[in-house]
This record gives sequence, C-alpha cells and structure tokens, in this order.
Amino acid sequence: MYAIIATGGKQYKVAEGDIINVEKLGAAEGETVTFEQVLAVNNGELVVGTPVVEGAKVSAKVLGEVKAKKVIVYRYKRKTGYHKKNGHRQQYTKVKIEAITC
Repeated sequence: MYAIIATGGKQYKVAEGDIINVEKLGAAEGETVTFEQVLAVNNGELVVGTPVVEGAKVSAKVLGEVKAKKVIVYRYKRKTGYHKKNGHRQQYTKVKIEAITC
C-alpha cells in the first residue's frame, strides 16, 4: 500500500515505514504529524483524488531536523571587480511514515 502526498510544494510517494525528508515543518522531535493532502492511494487498486482523496490521511512521526549539503552561490561581473560568494543550506524535517488510512 502506498500513497502520494503533497507538502511544502512538493509531492512524495510514501509507504508505511518509509523515512523521508520534507520541507521544514516546525514540529518538535517525537511529535506526530498528519498529512491530509493525499493525492492518490493504492491498496490493490489506485484511487486518485480530485484534487485530494476524501477521508485519506497519512500520519508520520518526526525524527528530527536536518540540513542539506551546502550550495555555493557565486556572483561575478567581469572588469568591475565585483564578486560575491554566499552559501545556503536548506533545512528539512525527517519523518517516518507510520500509517496510511483511507
């Protein structure tokens, strides 16, 4: 059984027991979060929502917050002596999918 959920402007295919990184949720470690934007559920037959599946929920446990690898942003303009170097590390929340109900 798997489901397709939407959170943080992205879509994820999840099954029970999966561990995924989603955009930062602001939930404390150990809390249970519920994703109610379930776009599709497959438990033998595929049920696609319009746009979401009615009554479907995915519950997950927050394992903690992590950061992605650093991305270097370097701006440079020739002949003017202008250059600027910035770094960015995106923050994610690591969650473990516990149950899919529909």
